[in-house]
Order: sequence, then C-alpha cells, then structure tokens
Amino acid sequence: MSFEDLNLNLSIIKAIHDSGYTTPTPIQKQAIPELLSGHDIMASAQTGTGKTAAFMLPALHLLATPSKINSRGPRVLVLTPTRELALQVTEAAKKYGKYLPRTKVISILGGMPYPLQNKLLSQPVDILVATPGRLIDHIQRGRIDFSRLEMLVLDEADRMLDMGFIDDVETIAAATPATRQTLLFSATLDGAIDKVAARLLKSPKRIQVASQKARLDNIEQRLHYVDDMSHKNRLLNHVLRDEALKQAIVFTATKRDADTLADNLYAQGYAAAALHGDMNQRERTRTLTKLRSGGLRVLVATDVAARGIDIADITHVINFDLPKFAEDYVHRIGRTGRAGAAGIAVSFASNRDSAHLTKIERYTGQRIMSHIIPGLEPRIKPRLPSSGFKGAPSVAQKRKHSSFASTNGGRKNFNAANESNGDANGNSNGNGHRGRSFGHDNRINSSTLRNRNGSSAGHQFARPK
Repeated sequence: MSFEDLNLNLSIIKAIHDSGYTTPTPIQKQAIPELLSGHDIMASAQTGTGKTAAFMLPALHLLATPSKINSRGPRVLVLTPTRELALQVTEAAKKYGKYLPRTKVISILGGMPYPLQNKLLSQPVDILVATPGRLIDHIQRGRIDFSRLEMLVLDEADRMLDMGFIDDVETIAAATPATRQTLLFSATLDGAIDKVAARLLKSPKRIQVASQKARLDNIEQRLHYVDDMSHKNRLLNHVLRDEALKQAIVFTATKRDADTLADNLYAQGYAAAALHGDMNQRERTRTLTKLRSGGLRVLVATDVAARGIDIADITHVINFDLPKFAEDYVHRIGRTGRAGAAGIAVSFASNRDSAHLTKIERYTGQRIMSHIIPGLEPRIKPRLPSSGFKGAPSVAQKRKHSSFASTNGGRKNFNAANESNGDANGNSNGNGHRGRSFGHDNRINSSTLRNRNGSSAGHQFARPK
C-alpha cells in the first residue's frame, strides 16, 4: 500500500514524498481510512510508530475543504501531555501541510508568555496544539472560539491520565461541539483509558498495532548491577565512552539529579545538558534544538521532559535510575531504536531492585540480561533468573556472536571494545568545543569530580530518600 492508496489530498501526498516517506506504517494504514470515513478511533500506538502522521494527515486532509462556519477558531485541536511533544506535533503539522494554502498552525503551552499567546489566538487558526493546563486558562478567559472545531485529538492519553490532566481534558472537550470527531492515542488501552473513551468518544473504532514485546525487538536491553553511587558513575562513564554511541539520553529520578549529573558530565568533557520541567520554555527549546543539531551528545532528562523526543541519532538510552512504573521503562527506551533502527538500552540497578526488575520484565515480556564489565565488576551477586518468568528472548540473547558480549559462567558479559582515547564528545560537535548545559550555572567544582579514566575523586550525587 502507498500513501496514494489512502486517498489523501495531493498537496499532502507531495509533502509526504518531500519528507522521504513512500509507504505508510501499520498504524497509518489502519487509522487513516477510518478517520477519513469520519469515525472516532482509540488506538494503541507507541511513539516511533508513525502515530503523529496517523492523525495529522487526516486532519490536514480535513482542512483542504473550507469550513462552512465563519470563525477564527481552530478546526483541529490536539492535546498533548508535555510541551516537547506539543512542539513535535506542531512541526509535523507544518511539515505535512506546507503545500496547503493558508494553513495556520499554532501551539499554546505552559512556559510561553501570555501576551504572545493572546496575539496568536486573536488571529485565524486552523490547527491548535496545546497542553491542557494552559489551554484551560485561555478558555476561562474567553479567548478561544471552538464553534468550528471538527476534530479533537488526545495524544498520549495514558500519560495525561497519569499526570492528572484528564479532568482538564474533559473540561476542554465539554467546551467543543458535540459533533466533533474524537481521536484517542495511548500506549496501552486498559480499563482506565476505556472509561475515558466511553465519556469522550462515540462508537470508536479500536486499533492496536503492536504488543510491548514487538516494539522492543530492535532494542538490545542490558542490565548492570551497581554497588553504590561511585560504582554507578564509573559504569556510566564507561558506557558513554563507547565509540558506537552517537547520542544518548540518560534518565534520572529527579530534576535535581538531572542538573547535578549534567553538570558532572559537562565538567568531565562531555557535551551534556539537562532537560526537566523546572526549566523555562526558552531553555528547553534551546537544549532540544542543540540535541537535534548534534551539538549535544548526552541529554540528562526526567521522564516527563523527554516525552515525545524523536531523534534518529539517539543510539543509547541509559536508565541511571530505574523508572517508578514499568510502562515508563518502555517509554524511556523507546527514545532509541526509532523507525526500525537498532538501539541499546542500559539500566543500572542495585540488589534492592529485583522485584522492580521482575515487574518490568513481565510488562515487556522480555528478560533483561545482566552484563559485567571487566574491571567494574559488582560486589553483589547478580540475581538468578526468576523461576516463574517465561519471557521472550531478548535482543542480547539473539546476538550470540556480538562483538560486545562473551560467555562467562553461562551469562553474557558486556565488554565494550575499542574505547575512545580522544575527546569524550566524540565527533558530535565537529569543532572540538564542549557543549554547555543551558540555563544552569557550573555549580560543581571539577576538582571534586572523577577524572576521565574512570577513577573516583569521591564525589557522589544526592539521592532523595
């Protein structure tokens, strides 16, 4: 099947071809015909499967026909849980709609100045992409006219539910015409999402394109046991010096840890920066722009801030701290292995995390194999396989002849080859200059940090209790 077979407007087809796409993804093949037919849908689709285009292409197709209602308000409203995802959706709308005449796309997000948003909303708009909290503010001030709204999209509805936005979402939906078409996209379609759909959608078509297991098949998952913070820092330094690493996202549990670790890595010579919810929109946008341009090699982020990041050169995801929920593990490691490419996900865990790891493995249906780096062996004994777990083989198990693994006592050991002796930034900057963590002072004296060969000078990161 080609995009022409989907009967989309020819101007949209031209923009799709300009972007280098010729064949729709499974979610696009299933969702677009239903949406063009006017049905509501609820779809299970992970980021990286083409879900943004799955709803944006039909939305743009809708705009190709003039509205019968004379109004300046939006015809399409997309709600997202985070600013980063909203910006990604906005970029997609502009990219695929560039040949449609007079199509106006704007984003209304927290962290942006109100006067600028008031100016944007005073002009005619076709597609409005927003986060729920800020949009509620404008609705309460009477600045948005939804009289001609035809399509409402709830992107990553499960995350909006987790973040407590669903009441806001329902308030927003109540302010839109009952005749609207409603689309709900979620990583999972569980009971809680079903209840939301029952309140907001009309006889929706249900679409589920892939299981958790299928979405992880191209990502090699590695587990490293750590004794303490010093050991964890040395392991991180080893992984980041892997020559195969182009760009990496390192996940921490808290915003404070993200700042501290980013400053630490920058002081060691890595092009590193932090990304979290306490940064203002300008700082976040600058950091993401530098990541996309290759100016950053390492992004240290929290779960919410990294939601929606889609960059092809992210080869590694590192769970410096394990996520609180198993589904967040899937969202995290899904930042690598995009569009069918191979990726590597590395997780650090202590001997207290065994139950947590088991929950993750049950959720994904795959076992995470523990690896040992010579010279950085943990003092603790790695856990034995759970007798009750019968997960699918991981990518690491399938790669029997990988140059990064060797057999030792029946388990695979990770042994990175050809460590770089040059700049820790690799070639990401192209000019040999270090990256800088935007919006943060260099609060840590580099003399207190580990040196570049992995020895420790005694610095440890603060951990919440």
